[in-house]
Amino acid sequence: MAAQVFWRAKTLQEMTPDEWESLCDGCGKCCLHKLEDEDTGDVFYTRVACEYLDHDRCQCKNYAHRQMLVPGCVVLTPDSVKETYWLPDTCAYRLIAEGLPLFDWHPLVSGDPQSVHTAGMSVAGKVVAESAVAEEDLEDYVIRWV
Repeated sequence: MAAQVFWRAKTLQEMTPDEWESLCDGCGKCCLHKLEDEDTGDVFYTRVACEYLDHDRCQCKNYAHRQMLVPGCVVLTPDSVKETYWLPDTCAYRLIAEGLPLFDWHPLVSGDPQSVHTAGMSVAGKVVAESAVAEEDLEDYVIRWV
């Protein structure tokens, strides 16, 4: 009998730090600026990325210091995932918290760290730098593909 993979065998709280970090598929969607409708609570993603997001690799250029550099940067924890309502539907942290399986293109499933990009599920090549967009113009950059 094959051993069960850790993300099916453990809760988010039971995962080691390395297991936790490996859940991130590297899509970069969480690094996009989002707008929230004050009346409905609906969240809209824009194609405007945090200045520290590497647009090709979809990784933070300064991951270890991201909270110092970007005070609003959210660091997910096993306890905060369920409250972080703006996570995309494809986010592994959200999927595991909701008891759902990972997608076939997730690097943990495919065994290929590039599969998220190959499947077109990352923001690679689809975003603009926040330095190029005025905050009052964010509405012009709302996207539907997240």
